[in-house]
Amino acid sequence: MTETVLVPLKETMHAISSGLLMPTITVLLLLLALAAFELGALLVEALTERRKKKVNVPGLIDTFQDKDPGELMDQIERSCLFRRQKTALGELVKHGDLPAASLKALARRLLAGEELHYARITNRTDLTTRLGPMLGLMATLIPLGPGLIALGQGDTKTLADSLLTAFDATVTGLAAGGIAFAISRLRKRWYEDYLCSLEVLMESLMEVFARGKRIEEQEALEARRG
Repeated sequence: MTETVLVPLKETMHAISSGLLMPTITVLLLLLALAAFELGALLVEALTERRKKKVNVPGLIDTFQDKDPGELMDQIERSCLFRRQKTALGELVKHGDLPAASLKALARRLLAGEELHYARITNRTDLTTRLGPMLGLMATLIPLGPGLIALGQGDTKTLADSLLTAFDATVTGLAAGGIAFAISRLRKRWYEDYLCSLEVLMESLMEVFARGKRIEEQEALEARRG
């Protein structure tokens, strides 16, 4: 009775496993192509944005002091900041006349937008890092079943083909995962430094705006007393 039930279940499981081989290999090759594309994008990023001179954050903070919005925009545009950093800081300068609480909320929103932007970039390679070895293992194990059956029947050619497919899948999955892992680690280090610098510069700008407002309030108070 048990054998009667197990036979169709095992046949169903074998059919599903065999049917998954082609989609698994297809996705595996797509992941390898994605890893190669991201490697190219990393090189382009390194040769364009990252080849710039490293920005001197303390020196830039010093230049922000006692500047009006127009001068601040000029300092930001002339700096060695990345394009997205300049855009975010410029947006903060444009709204520098907002109340302190609103300005702080805007800064948080701009910083969160940058974090989300770079999280989307690293998520692609993080996904490849996880899926590459997993799908490589799947594409390794699926052909081994027919290979073992062929071994029992003395069919060495089918066995050799199955083993070749299994080894190729393992190498492809590990290659995709390894390349994506290296890209993710490097980019995350870049982006953490980028976001840290951006946060410090935003805090400095908000302090400049707050000090300017205090000076204006004191001047207005003195004018009324005079």
